[in-house]
Amino acid sequence: MDFTMLSEAIKVMGKAIGAGLCMGIGAIGPGVGEGNAVGKALEGMARQPEAAGNLRTTMILGCAITETTGIYSLLIAFLILFTL
Repeated sequence: MDFTMLSEAIKVMGKAIGAGLCMGIGAIGPGVGEGNAVGKALEGMARQPEAAGNLRTTMILGCAITETTGIYSLLIAFLILFTL
């Protein structure tokens, strides 16, 4: 067996596992954060329907900011896969 092929296969496998872990762990925070934000916004809208527009705007802005951590983990996963 050619050790060059084996070392290349191990390198590719390590990249795939690293990128998968990066995306898997990096998606936990935004998922929990956005779920929490939407739940609390819905509770606020149920308590005060007249403030629904303001709450919705703030919630969408907060979700967009929260999603940036997921996008950063995607970028890191791409860097792991294609540059290392």
